[in-house]
Amino acid sequence: MQKTITGFSKLSKIEKIDWLVHTYFTDSNSAKTLLKQYWNTDSKLQQLHDEFIENTISNYYLPLGVAPNFLINDTVYTIPMAIEESSVVAAASKAAKFWLDRGGFKAEVISTEKIGQVHFTFEGHPEDLKKLFENVIKTTLIIDSKDLTKNMEKRGGGILDIQLRDKTFLLDHYFQLHATFETVDAMGANFINTCLEQFATTLKREASIHLDGQLNVIMSILSNYVPNCLVRAEVSCKVEELGENGSASPMEFAEKFVQAIRIAEVEPYRAVTHNKGIMNGIDAVVLATGNDFRAVEAGIHAFASKDGRYSSLTHAKIENDMFTFWMEIPLALGTVGGLTKLHPMVKFALELLGEPSAKELMKIVAVAGLAQNFGAVKSLTTTGIQEGHMKMHLMNILNQFEATSEEKTTLVKHFKTHTVTHSSVMKALESHRK
Repeated sequence: MQKTITGFSKLSKIEKIDWLVHTYFTDSNSAKTLLKQYWNTDSKLQQLHDEFIENTISNYYLPLGVAPNFLINDTVYTIPMAIEESSVVAAASKAAKFWLDRGGFKAEVISTEKIGQVHFTFEGHPEDLKKLFENVIKTTLIIDSKDLTKNMEKRGGGILDIQLRDKTFLLDHYFQLHATFETVDAMGANFINTCLEQFATTLKREASIHLDGQLNVIMSILSNYVPNCLVRAEVSCKVEELGENGSASPMEFAEKFVQAIRIAEVEPYRAVTHNKGIMNGIDAVVLATGNDFRAVEAGIHAFASKDGRYSSLTHAKIENDMFTFWMEIPLALGTVGGLTKLHPMVKFALELLGEPSAKELMKIVAVAGLAQNFGAVKSLTTTGIQEGHMKMHLMNILNQFEATSEEKTTLVKHFKTHTVTHSSVMKALESHRK
């Protein structure tokens, strides 16, 4: 059957599904039934989900879990986390409980500056462009954007600065308008991009009037790299308070933990996996609160390379018998706009967090990442990562083998004292069924 199609977007939802299942699936009825099983029974709610994106055929579920007992700046939170990976929520919860008894997490927003750029080429004299920018264009850009920025300015935001940057040393004739913005509780992508497109219109107009030489705007777009939209999260306690029953001495634990962090600071192969663990916590909260986790990922990983080598986002030290573990990361988040007032589960998550401002959400998300990393490094330097992770993964393996409730109960008890692997679970289940 022909696998290309014209006018797919104009088909109804049912027509799209009919074409898909008959074109790509051997059992078209089963495929169609599966898609419909994931539709919401509330037709109005389903329509809302259908209209979030294009060509919607069904819903794709991720588990929404919660991690309680997060003490952040003397306030206790239960943090929502949307993620498919087992052990992430458990590790966050365990780290939260560990630090709850040791003073909790401290977090602060260092800065909230966001960035957008108009990229263009100019084939005239650079000095003429620079003089015109300082004398005419910069002021005109602000004036021409007033209608776009007035509502944001009422909320305390707006355009912070616009610079002309000469990038001809990188690419022939390449310049940019580098603009910084404050978007308050909005992530601000639409606001920034709208302003940038107005900048481009103004720039082209003024250049055509005042400059000799061709000026061509290539594109106008925000940057997801926001190194001046920073939040810091930290935990600290006396080394002697790090002890747990049956564990190594507190100082031995602290020294090994710090060494593990230092390895991630200098070894990129380790740093990538190390930071992925941080992102387990960050992405799960970003997704649960309706924010753009792809933008957050891109910006944070770029930040991890800011010194020319990909490195750990977290750091640790022992000083004057105090253990300190911290992280500074860029986070551009919003609590208004986007899905925050549309998606019912996002509204639930934000209410669960006490309707935070964007700055408050930055702190919560950063703490979730720090907690996740603490839990991972703690496991790696003590029992090993697999003991806890595979125990949490046990239920997924049992579900793959369609274990009954009775079998799950028996095997969960069995694997409290046995190593979990795919093959060991399969053998234990086969033995139980004989």
